[in-house]
Amino acid sequence: MTHTPARHQVSPDIANLADHEQQARQHLDDNAWAYFSGGAADEITLRANRSAWDALPLWPRVLRPLAGGHTRVQLLGRTLAHPILLAPIAFQRLAHSDGELAMAYAAAALGAGVVLSTQASVSLEAIADTVRPDPGRGPLWFQLYLQPDRGFTQALVQRAEAAGYEALVLTVDAPSSGVRDRERRAGFRLPPGVGPVNLAGLQAPAIPPLQPGQSALFDALLHHAPTWDDIAWLQSITRLPVLLKGVLHPADARQAVAAGAAGLIVSNHGGRTLDTPPATACALPRVVQATGGAMPVLVDGGIRRGTDILKAMALGASAVLVGRPAVWGLAHAGAAGVAHVLRLLRDELEIAMALTGCATLAEASPALLDVDAITDSRD
Repeated sequence: MTHTPARHQVSPDIANLADHEQQARQHLDDNAWAYFSGGAADEITLRANRSAWDALPLWPRVLRPLAGGHTRVQLLGRTLAHPILLAPIAFQRLAHSDGELAMAYAAAALGAGVVLSTQASVSLEAIADTVRPDPGRGPLWFQLYLQPDRGFTQALVQRAEAAGYEALVLTVDAPSSGVRDRERRAGFRLPPGVGPVNLAGLQAPAIPPLQPGQSALFDALLHHAPTWDDIAWLQSITRLPVLLKGVLHPADARQAVAAGAAGLIVSNHGGRTLDTPPATACALPRVVQATGGAMPVLVDGGIRRGTDILKAMALGASAVLVGRPAVWGLAHAGAAGVAHVLRLLRDELEIAMALTGCATLAEASPALLDVDAITDSRD
């Protein structure tokens, strides 16, 4: 390893993830805060992601046998110590000078998976070198945006393969950035020295002449938004399993099964692209049903407590991804802050399992949840 993250201490009065968020606000300037905390438009989906998990009551169970309990799960042929992965988040050096390196160190120390963003502010090779040697680490995945230049995309995939990444996570729900009012008000910009280092050398695509009724933005989308044909092409040029991130509609889930995807991540991009789509807690059981058990289904969006993780597993998730809370820990205390966030979530998950009578996560089922509340949340 060529870099050791700066050492920081977690404030002793931090009790939960909301405390980390309050600390992070004190460390982030308005520019970075707008980028990491904001959502699209009126932020309806951003808020709904959180409230939907709250709206699902857990049924406590008593006098259940708990001896030998654990949080282990199986995912893409690996046994994980727990079902928590770090979601892909761009430009983490906006939050802390160590950025993605600190995230990677914390994840390896706590046995969590890492999904590195295409738009990371640290090279994919440096992150792999940080995580790969740790025998207790979780999965190492690379999140991919398909680029208009297929040659560039293929070279990026080959770099990920050579560095030791174990899967590709293709984001499919963001052919365009969302309308992010917070960023507009803050005049968001990347500061000097922070940028998408893995995309160095990528040339802007040529835009054909506009036709009547077309805007430059929409014309670019028409020519460069990925399709199912691009999924087939990507699978043809890599030996890595390809998961699709950003699936909400059951019809898309069924098509992903037909296309041979290795897994799905139920996600609305943290409420950062389209506003008013369903909260991920509401979409998750429908996607799980649509896949019929043909592939693992993961979920992100609004997870802030161990109880949320247990609810996700009860609804059929194979694992969860955590985004903003990890950034709050990073901004607050670097790698130590991220590790503390992961430890809090795992501790809370274990406590929730014990109090609902689940010795293992295989015992988590919809029976743990108030079915009427689930139905109401879909209305």
